Amino acid sequence: MQDLDFNEIVGLICKEDPRYDRKAYVFLREGLDYAVKELKKKDTERAKSSLHITGAELLMGLRVYALDQYGPLAMTVLESWGLTRCIDFGDMVFNLIEYNVFSKTDQDKKEDFAEIYTFKDAFVKPFLPRNPRKSHSESTSRIDAR
Repeated sequence: MQDLDFNEIVGLICKEDPRYDRKAYVFLREGLDYAVKELKKKDTERAKSSLHITGAELLMGLRVYALDQYGPLAMTVLESWGLTRCIDFGDMVFNLIEYNVFSKTDQDKKEDFAEIYTFKDAFVKPFLPRNPRKSHSESTSRIDAR
Protein backbone atom coordinates (compact mmCIF):
# COMPACT_ATOMS: atom_id res chain seq x y z
CA MET A 1 0.00 0.00 0.00
CA GLN A 2 1.26 3.43 -0.94
CA ASP A 3 1.90 5.95 1.82
CA LEU A 4 -0.81 8.57 2.08
CA ASP A 5 0.14 12.24 2.15
CA PHE A 6 -0.99 14.63 4.86
CA ASN A 7 -4.01 15.96 2.93
CA GLU A 8 -5.27 12.45 2.19
CA ILE A 9 -4.93 11.45 5.83
CA VAL A 10 -6.75 14.60 6.95
CA GLY A 11 -9.52 13.73 4.50
CA LEU A 12 -9.88 10.30 6.10
CA ILE A 13 -9.85 11.78 9.60
CA CYS A 14 -12.50 14.35 8.69
CA LYS A 15 -14.77 11.57 7.41
CA GLU A 16 -14.41 9.70 10.71
CA ASP A 17 -14.45 12.78 12.96
CA PRO A 18 -16.15 15.73 11.23
CA ARG A 19 -15.90 18.08 14.23
CA TYR A 20 -12.91 19.96 12.81
CA ASP A 21 -12.38 21.52 9.40
CA ARG A 22 -9.49 20.38 7.22
CA LYS A 23 -7.99 23.85 7.58
CA ALA A 24 -7.70 23.28 11.34
CA TYR A 25 -5.39 20.32 10.71
CA VAL A 26 -3.23 22.35 8.34
CA PHE A 27 -3.07 25.11 10.95
CA LEU A 28 -2.13 22.54 13.62
CA ARG A 29 0.72 21.15 11.51
CA GLU A 30 2.04 24.62 10.68
CA GLY A 31 1.63 25.70 14.30
CA LEU A 32 3.58 22.66 15.49
CA ASP A 33 6.44 23.57 13.14
CA TYR A 34 6.33 27.13 14.46
CA ALA A 35 6.31 26.00 18.11
CA VAL A 36 9.26 23.65 17.59
CA LYS A 37 11.33 26.36 15.87
CA GLU A 38 10.60 28.83 18.65
CA LEU A 39 11.52 26.33 21.36
CA LYS A 40 14.76 25.46 19.58
CA LYS A 41 15.67 29.16 19.42
CA LYS A 42 15.18 29.49 23.18
CA ASP A 43 16.80 26.21 24.25
CA THR A 44 20.10 25.36 22.56
CA GLU A 45 20.30 21.97 24.31
CA ARG A 46 16.96 20.95 22.86
CA ALA A 47 17.97 22.27 19.45
CA LYS A 48 20.72 19.63 19.21
CA SER A 49 18.31 16.70 19.35
CA SER A 50 14.98 15.85 17.83
CA LEU A 51 12.41 17.75 19.75
CA HIS A 52 9.33 16.32 21.37
CA ILE A 53 7.12 19.01 22.86
CA THR A 54 4.48 18.76 25.53
CA GLY A 55 0.82 19.49 25.03
CA ALA A 56 1.17 22.74 26.97
CA GLU A 57 4.17 23.82 24.87
CA LEU A 58 2.25 23.08 21.69
CA LEU A 59 -0.78 25.02 22.93
CA MET A 60 1.35 28.05 23.77
CA GLY A 61 2.99 27.88 20.35
CA LEU A 62 -0.39 27.57 18.63
CA ARG A 63 -1.62 30.60 20.55
CA VAL A 64 1.28 32.76 19.39
CA TYR A 65 1.05 31.41 15.85
CA ALA A 66 -2.70 32.11 15.64
CA LEU A 67 -2.24 35.66 16.92
CA ASP A 68 0.57 36.20 14.42
CA GLN A 69 -1.41 34.80 11.50
CA TYR A 70 -4.90 36.15 12.23
CA GLY A 71 -4.51 38.97 14.77
CA PRO A 72 -7.82 40.04 16.30
CA LEU A 73 -9.67 37.54 14.10
CA ALA A 74 -7.83 34.51 15.55
CA MET A 75 -10.70 33.33 17.73
CA THR A 76 -13.24 33.81 14.93
CA VAL A 77 -11.10 31.84 12.47
CA LEU A 78 -10.46 29.01 14.92
CA GLU A 79 -14.14 28.80 15.86
CA SER A 80 -15.10 28.64 12.17
CA TRP A 81 -12.96 25.47 11.98
CA GLY A 82 -14.67 23.92 15.02
CA LEU A 83 -12.01 24.87 17.59
CA THR A 84 -13.38 26.45 20.75
CA ARG A 85 -11.22 25.03 23.58
CA CYS A 86 -7.69 23.77 24.12
CA ILE A 87 -8.88 20.16 24.31
CA ASP A 88 -9.98 20.44 20.67
CA PHE A 89 -6.31 20.68 19.70
CA GLY A 90 -5.64 17.60 21.81
CA ASP A 91 -8.37 15.67 20.02
CA MET A 92 -6.86 16.64 16.68
CA VAL A 93 -3.34 15.70 17.79
CA PHE A 94 -4.53 12.28 18.88
CA ASN A 95 -6.45 11.83 15.61
CA LEU A 96 -3.14 12.43 13.80
CA ILE A 97 -1.31 10.07 16.17
CA GLU A 98 -3.76 7.29 15.25
CA TYR A 99 -2.69 7.70 11.61
CA ASN A 100 1.02 7.84 12.54
CA VAL A 101 1.36 11.42 11.34
CA PHE A 102 2.38 12.60 14.82
CA SER A 103 4.10 10.53 17.45
CA LYS A 104 3.76 10.43 21.21
CA THR A 105 5.60 9.19 24.25
CA ASP A 106 4.10 6.91 26.88
CA GLN A 107 3.56 9.95 29.09
CA ASP A 108 1.52 11.92 26.50
CA LYS A 109 -2.24 11.98 26.91
CA LYS A 110 -5.20 14.03 25.72
CA GLU A 111 -5.61 15.53 29.18
CA ASP A 112 -2.30 17.38 28.61
CA PHE A 113 -4.36 19.72 26.43
CA ALA A 114 -7.08 20.36 29.01
CA GLU A 115 -7.76 24.06 29.30
CA ILE A 116 -4.31 25.58 29.48
CA TYR A 117 -6.05 28.84 28.54
CA THR A 118 -9.50 30.00 27.53
CA PHE A 119 -9.89 31.13 23.96
CA LYS A 120 -11.22 34.47 25.16
CA ASP A 121 -8.13 35.08 27.32
CA ALA A 122 -5.77 33.86 24.60
CA PHE A 123 -7.26 35.43 21.49
CA VAL A 124 -9.48 38.35 22.53
CA LYS A 125 -7.84 39.81 25.63
CA PRO A 126 -4.59 40.81 23.86
CA PHE A 127 -6.59 43.21 21.69
CA LEU A 128 -8.65 44.87 24.42
CA PRO A 129 -7.55 48.35 25.45
CA ARG A 130 -5.26 48.27 28.47
CA ASN A 131 -6.50 51.53 30.04
CA PRO A 132 -9.95 52.21 28.73
CA ARG A 133 -10.71 55.89 28.56
CA LYS A 134 -13.17 57.18 31.09
CA SER A 135 -16.64 57.67 29.79
CA HIS A 136 -17.79 61.19 29.02
CA SER A 137 -20.13 61.22 32.03
CA GLU A 138 -17.30 60.24 34.40
CA SER A 139 -14.96 62.93 33.14
CA THR A 140 -17.55 65.73 33.26
CA SER A 141 -18.76 64.78 36.73
CA ARG A 142 -15.37 65.65 38.21
CA ILE A 143 -15.31 69.27 37.10
CA ASP A 144 -15.02 71.50 40.13
CA ALA A 145 -17.51 74.32 40.42
CA ARG A 146 -15.85 77.48 41.65
